[in-house]
Amino acid sequence: MLKRQYLGLILLILLQGASALFFAWDVMHDISPHLQYGLLTDWQLVWEIAATVALVIGIVVEFRYLTHLLQRQAEAERALNVAAGELHALIEQYFRDWGLTPSEADVAMFALKGLSIPDIAALRGSKEGTIKAHLNGIYRKAGVSGRAQLLSLLVEDLMAAPLGRKEAT
Repeated sequence: MLKRQYLGLILLILLQGASALFFAWDVMHDISPHLQYGLLTDWQLVWEIAATVALVIGIVVEFRYLTHLLQRQAEAERALNVAAGELHALIEQYFRDWGLTPSEADVAMFALKGLSIPDIAALRGSKEGTIKAHLNGIYRKAGVSGRAQLLSLLVEDLMAAPLGRKEAT
């Protein structure tokens, strides 16, 4: 789907294309009487031809630039999806390595997203005490003392091993 930011460029290309067609038709109409003599001596007509050719070249360049931008956008979106998937996979691997229960993994994910204990309790339909107990179990299994260290552990690992490249095991 095209982004709104490209809509203006597309409309500009279409307007320039229509203008180029009009100018090409006008030049062809004006040039036909001159061609019977085999020489083009009307300098205004020469400038009209040059302007029409320049307009067509501009359209081609803008079209190529637009397609380049769309390709780069698609590549960036694919890379972002890969990075998001890698991050999620990394977090899930940590949860498995730590031996978190499904409930603890759920609470840990909410905690990593920055939700407060009351918010997590409300989302899970649990008591705040239950969430605190899950968090204490998570921190103990992960070998950290709190939420900040838990997040730091994941961020540190991401910075040490760039996304998209698997380390040899």
